[in-house]
Amino acid sequence: MNVQYPISIDWSKEEVIKVVQFFQTVEKAYDNGVSKGEVLSTYSDFKQVVPSKSEEKQMFKQFDKDTGFSTYHTVKEAKETEREKVMMNK
Repeated sequence: MNVQYPISIDWSKEEVIKVVQFFQTVEKAYDNGVSKGEVLSTYSDFKQVVPSKSEEKQMFKQFDKDTGFSTYHTVKEAKETEREKVMMNK
């Protein structure tokens, strides 16, 4: 899938990498599953770059619209599941 990730031109290279890695982790959760630790770790890195809840919601909405995935539900599943792997269904 060729996705344009929601990023800001004001971010440093390292910040862009953190945000892209988080969105790629969400994609992996839908493709074939990913460890919940990876979801939570990349989400934590994402929150360092995007601490604002409203900005986060805007970015999630754009990514979700472009991919058909639910970023919010992926993070929620990782936080709540007892399993070690997060597998999302489209």
